Amino acid sequence: QVQLVESGGGLVQPGGSLQLSCAASGVFFNSGSGAWYRQAPGKQRELVAVISRDGITTYKDFVKGRFTISRDNDKNTMYLQMNTLKPEDTAVYYCNLQYRGDYWGQGTQVTVSS
Repeated sequence: QVQLVESGGGLVQPGGSLQLSCAASGVFFNSGSGAWYRQAPGKQRELVAVISRDGITTYKDFVKGRFTISRDNDKNTMYLQMNTLKPEDTAVYYCNLQYRGDYWGQGTQVTVSS
C-alpha cells in the first residue's frame, strides 16, 4: 500500500523559510514523477514544482528562484525548500507521486504572516 506522509508546515514570518518533507512507503519515490501542489482558501489546487524520475526539476513562475524541490533516494523522501516566503504562499501544501497511479499526501498547512 502506497502512503505519502508530509511534515514541516507551520507559521512563518514574511521573508522566512520552511522545508517541507514527504516520506513515501510502499513505493520508491524515484520510480516516478514527484510534485508539490498547494491550495489556498477559496482557490483551486495548483502545481508548484515537479521533479522527474531522472531528477529534472521544473517550477511555476511564482516560486522560481525561491523554492527548491529535491529528493533523497536513500531516505525515500521528497522535499520542498521554501525561501523568501510571502503571505500569498499561504496554503495547504500537498505532495504527489505519479507512478502506476496518482498518489497524494494528506497536506500540511503553511501560513506566512507577521
